[in-house]
Amino acid sequence: MLGIDNRAARVMWTVLVIALLTWMCYTARQAILLFILAIFFAYLLAPLVEYLDSRTTRRVPRGLSLATVYAILITLLIFGSVSFGSHVAEETTSLLTRLPDLIKSQSLESQPLPGWLEPYRARIIDFVRAQTAESAQQIVPMLQRFGLKVASLAGGVLFFVLVPILSFFFLKDAREMRLNLLSFFYPGPTHDALEDTLNDLHLLLGKYIRALVLLSSATFLSYFAFMEMLRAPYAALLAVLAAVLEFIPVAGPLTASVIILLVAAFSGFPHVLWIVIFLVVYRIFQDYILSPYLMSEGVELHPLLVIFGVLAGEQLGGLWGMFLSVPFLATMRVILVRFQKGKLQR
Repeated sequence: MLGIDNRAARVMWTVLVIALLTWMCYTARQAILLFILAIFFAYLLAPLVEYLDSRTTRRVPRGLSLATVYAILITLLIFGSVSFGSHVAEETTSLLTRLPDLIKSQSLESQPLPGWLEPYRARIIDFVRAQTAESAQQIVPMLQRFGLKVASLAGGVLFFVLVPILSFFFLKDAREMRLNLLSFFYPGPTHDALEDTLNDLHLLLGKYIRALVLLSSATFLSYFAFMEMLRAPYAALLAVLAAVLEFIPVAGPLTASVIILLVAAFSGFPHVLWIVIFLVVYRIFQDYILSPYLMSEGVELHPLLVIFGVLAGEQLGGLWGMFLSVPFLATMRVILVRFQKGKLQR
């Protein structure tokens, strides 16, 4: 009819629908990010809620267990902010104030180098000082831009309030949401495939988020204890920075290591070599023993794919893109594996 091929019309309609959905997702990206972070936060708190449910002798409403977990979390956050946050804030202010003087100091000239690098000491020092000075000029504007973005996000959607609230509802009504989603499909291959996919994603996200938090906590405790033992400068600040950057795959730990070494060297710390040895040993332990043990199920991605995802995520979404790159790739892998299994079973 009217010279329009039905197949071409269906293809065109599908393309238009996909384009419209893509545009809608891009337009609502902040709201989508908010819900993703709320889901991650819910997976983080889920073990505590399940533990409280299993330890009660009588059946307690899930909302009460959630309220108890939130009360404990708020208490811990307040205690941590009062006892440790002020110390980190003091070290941050001190480092930013002294940064220009540290870069111009002669502390690097007293740092030991391997014998084969001694003839190039002056060039190395000039290169490091020039690169650090150039980076330092960008630190304050970068922090200001990041602060404005956080403030804008927090002021626009009450970011730091809505994430826990949304997580509360996800934890409270997760089973009902799952059943409602599955109810749209009649019992059969499609229903079973969707249920298996949801089970795999549940295992994947739970393992990944809890593993990230444990890895970040282990990094903070190890870095802080070691640098305090050596009396390294800005131990608390650098340990917190390393723990936060642990959430960014590949690039985060590398950036933290470089920052720690530069701060120690420019501050005139005499035992930089011990910090290098510690960083190498700890990264080997974390990357080849602790991390594979914690992420033994679900996250099975080749290192090259992880690096590509991080680089592509940074181009698409900055820090948030780098953070979400690994769970996104792992989710796509789960869906593709389930799709392939479904095709083989037909």
